[in-house]
Formats: sequence, C-alpha cells, structure tokens
Amino acid sequence: MNLSRLIKLNGKVALLFLILGVFSCKDFLEVAPKDQISDSIVWTDAATADLFLNNVYSGIPGPFNGFDPWENFTDNAMNGVNGLPSRVLYSPSVYTASNAPNWWGQYANIRRANLFIEKVTASAFPDTWKKPKIAEARFLRAYYYQLLWTAHGGVPIITSSLNQNTQGDAIFRARNTDEETYKFIVDECAAIVDDLPLKAEAGRVSKATALTLKGWCELFWASPLKNTANDKTRWALAAATNKRVIDLGSHSLFSNYETQFYEDNNNNVEVLFAKQYLGGTALGSGKEGLWGPWMVGGVQKAYGGVDPTQELVDEYAMANGLPISDPASGYDPQNPYVNREKRFYQSIVYDGSIWVGAEMVMKQGVGSRNATDLSNTNEATNTGYYLRKGLNPKYTVNGNHLLNSGSFIIYRYAEVLLSYAEAQNEAVGPDASVYAAINQVRTRSELPNLKTGLTQAEMRVAIMRERRVELAFEERRWFDLMRLKLAEKNLNGTLHAMKIELVGGKPVYTVIPAPEGGKTFFANKNYLLPIPQSALNQNTKLTQNPNY
Repeated sequence: MNLSRLIKLNGKVALLFLILGVFSCKDFLEVAPKDQISDSIVWTDAATADLFLNNVYSGIPGPFNGFDPWENFTDNAMNGVNGLPSRVLYSPSVYTASNAPNWWGQYANIRRANLFIEKVTASAFPDTWKKPKIAEARFLRAYYYQLLWTAHGGVPIITSSLNQNTQGDAIFRARNTDEETYKFIVDECAAIVDDLPLKAEAGRVSKATALTLKGWCELFWASPLKNTANDKTRWALAAATNKRVIDLGSHSLFSNYETQFYEDNNNNVEVLFAKQYLGGTALGSGKEGLWGPWMVGGVQKAYGGVDPTQELVDEYAMANGLPISDPASGYDPQNPYVNREKRFYQSIVYDGSIWVGAEMVMKQGVGSRNATDLSNTNEATNTGYYLRKGLNPKYTVNGNHLLNSGSFIIYRYAEVLLSYAEAQNEAVGPDASVYAAINQVRTRSELPNLKTGLTQAEMRVAIMRERRVELAFEERRWFDLMRLKLAEKNLNGTLHAMKIELVGGKPVYTVIPAPEGGKTFFANKNYLLPIPQSALNQNTKLTQNPNY
C-alpha cells in the first residue's frame, strides 16, 4: 500500500481508504493489530498522522441537510417535495430548540482537530512538517467554529481534547460571548497564514483559504446584524483582508461559470476551499438525483428538491446588463426568458429550455407532469422552475445514487471579489477598486461594466444583486440575509411562482403566489438559530438564545 498517495486524498475519501485499505495491508499488520492503531504509531509516523488529519478534513459539511439545502430556507428556492423542514417547520417559523437546523455536531470535528494539534505539537516530527500541518488543523477548527458562530452566535471555545471519562463534568463550559468567538476565529486565521503554502494540494488549505475565512468573518462582523453602530473600521478591516487574497495572485476566475462546478474542473484556479467527493462510492455526491428536474422526457430523473423562486429569477439581468425593472432593458413579461444574462441560462431550468436532451414543459393543460404544481400534490416544481446550476447532466439517475465526484465549493475567488467590493463600498464608497472588483465578475458572464457615477447606496444595490445571482445555490443567501438583517423583510410574506397557460394557442405568463410559499420570520429571535435542546440537557452551563 502506498501511504504517500493516501495523504493526498482529502477528508472522507482518505478515511474510506484508511478503513478499507490500511487494515488489510500486510506491511501495516506487521507493526500493529488490525483492531487498533496505537498512539505510538499514529504520532510517530508522519504518513499515519496525516491520515488522522484527513479525518479532521472529513468533517467538512457538504450542502446542509442534503435533500433540503440551505437555499430552500431562503427566498431563492423552495423544495418541490412536501413535508420537509424548509416547508413545514422553517417557512412558518414554528421550529423549536428540539427540531431546528443546527451546527452543534461540529464539536466532534473540533475535538479531532484539538487532538491532532496536541499530539503533533508534542511529537518529534520536524518543524518543517509540524508547522503547516498544525496550521491546517487550526484552520479547520476555526472553520468549524465559524459554522457555529454564524448560526448560533457565541459558543463555548474549547481548544483541548476533553475527555468526560477522565474529567467528568469539568468538560462542560459556558458560552463565550459573540465577540470572543469572532475574535478567536479571525485571530487563529491571522496566526497561521505564514505557516500555510501559497499553493496547496487539492482539497487542502492554503494562505488564501485562511485569509478568505478571516475576510468572510470580518464581513459578517461588519454587517448590520453585528455592527449596529455601523463602525466603518470594521468594513475597512474586511476590505483589507479580502484585498490580501486578491493581491496574493494565487487564484483567479475560472473561464466558464457553468462548468466550474463539474468534477472535471474540481479544485480549479477559482476554488479556494471545497468539500471533496469520490463518485461511485459511499463518499460520492448524489445532488443530481435529489435536486434536479423531476420528469425528463417522460421519465422521473430526480426529486425536484430545489425549485428556484420567481424572486430569484427576476434578479437575473438582461443580456445588456440592465435589470428587468429598467424600462430600457427590453424585458417582455410575456416573453420572459429571451435575452437574459448568461448566468440565467446556466442556472435555471425554465419552460422551453433543454435538459439532458429533452425540452422541459411547465405549461398548464398540455399533459406535462412538470407543469407548476398548483395543487401542491406531487414532486413537480412549485415555482415553475428547476435547478440547473451545479448539476452535471451526465448524472441524471433518480435518487441519491452518489455517482458524482464534483466538489462542493465552499469558497471561491468570485466571492472574494464581491466581498471586497461590498466592504470597500461601505468603508469609503464606490471608488475605482470597487468597480474593478465587481466588473471582473460581470465580465466573465459577458455583462457590460456597471455605469460609472453610482452613489454608495446605488452601488450597494448593484453588489447585492450581483452577489445573489453569482452565488445562488452556494449556501450564501441565508447568511447574507441574516448578516444584513434583510430576513425580516425578505422572509416575511409569500414567495412567487410562474404559471404558464395556453390561451388561443399562445402562452400567457402570470406570476402567482407559490403553493405553500408563505414565509414567516420573527426578528426578535430568528436571526440566531436556537441552541439544540439536547445540548442544553447535557450541559446546564449553556444558555439559550433569546425568545426560544
């Protein structure tokens, strides 16, 4: 067995090979029983220790709640399947501490990171090996804390591998404050940058990855949810960190917006951090069968688990770069899918579009099983649209068959550009660097540059539209609505769908309330998710978030 190849594999992929391969290798069995790997082996052999680090990577979450991803909890999409949390718990905001979405499971990942850091720090490995590996583990720990912090606020910060068997109830800690948790994350990122490589192995952490996490947390901290006094220095700090990523020169925009998400382009020049998959195994991705169009060519190909809303569709500009609300845009509400920007066609399956060689028909009264599900009784789209973005058309087998090796991109360079533009605009206004950053993203999709002379408020609107469209279905919309305190507006009311009927042989397009499209958001509590009741029961030092 070649361990040097294994250490290049990320996360669960490496763990799978560790389980299936290491214990069956004769050379390994000669030094350890197959039912255990002792500390003396793990922490004295660099290759084996690196396999443990792969296990720390393996905890990186893919799309939240796979069949019902975060996008369905926002105004960007709905799940086409009845009875799922985004529709029956979250949309009416009736979830509780016992059944709400949560990230509390990250503490298992944090413990693994803590153990790795402790053991490698105390090991006899050379510093040239130890420093970058410890930096990777510290990044992963900070990333897992970021998931907890952005969802739940301040959480207990634990930096040692606690053991209840030996320490008893001393392992239970009270919550750190919101600011303490934020500072821990960004300070960790700052401390490890110099120990990380400029170019990392596929799936591993680089300088740019650490700075991107730092810049994202600083952007979150500068936003209205956390920055009620609108302290401009917070925005300036976020701008400076995102600018450092840009100035590294290690990443750039991938040439093709649509195919950057396909497995053939895994870990391309735009990708800063991604969850890795191994198709055809238990560690593959099955998103095509979960999220893709329900019926294709008369055959069920997927469950339709992500249906874009009319609200999102309306955000895609015309090919001339103008929003559809602009009278000069050329938009025709009775021919709504003509002359739209490229990202619309690369992201949305709409009436008349082609998916896997078949024309998709969402019209009423023509016998199509993909017609907008007005009665809310089947898995056809509830909105008149299906998801295209990120789905590889060669994997269109119904169900979660785990065939795809396409990575789930967590951070990419386009987001860094947009985060810089947002932070810099808030810090100093729409200077030339703001235009340069946002126009890079627009140019890739063949949109003209933004017109010059925008006010700060106008640029803010432009950046938010660009961010919503560019990062749609990448699990950013939820967090943007939270940090910008837009959820109380955007998640209160009814989402909309497109109803298409033939009248006199011609299609008539009508925007209607989406079936079961009502949203409720309570501003006095819902900007933070509750601490899980199970965690409160276990640790009496924890306090619940307000009003849960």
